[in-house]
Amino acid sequence: MSEYALRVDPHRAGLGPETELRSLLLWLSEDEALRRDVRGRIRSTEPAWVPASASGTPMGSPGFDLLQLAVGSGLSTGSLVFAVLQWQASRRRPPALTVRRGPYEVTLTGDEAGDPEALHRIVAALENGSGEPDRDGDDDGTA
Repeated sequence: MSEYALRVDPHRAGLGPETELRSLLLWLSEDEALRRDVRGRIRSTEPAWVPASASGTPMGSPGFDLLQLAVGSGLSTGSLVFAVLQWQASRRRPPALTVRRGPYEVTLTGDEAGDPEALHRIVAALENGSGEPDRDGDDDGTA
């Protein structure tokens, strides 16, 4: 099982990070090819406790800004990235997403959907951190 963390760029989140992440999670759960292999939950990266202002009222609650995905071994990184790019392409103003897998991180703007070379580099970066195909022959060619 692989784990991914997706974060929306708050400056390019048309409807706000939480709404965009909920939309993405729904998109992934409705995709017949993915729904058996992807489990997700939306979390906040901020602490649950928010200090009170001088008047004693809470200063605000943290928003949910992180989508954690657990992906079964039957699903390739390429398939997941492609599904995320399809979701971005369906948005009027696609938010930029930072995708992290272990120590590797890439940012998807949505422009990569029509560029097979870019998709291949993204998958390679998430799988082995280099942005180059895996030289051990583990590249499954799904990009």
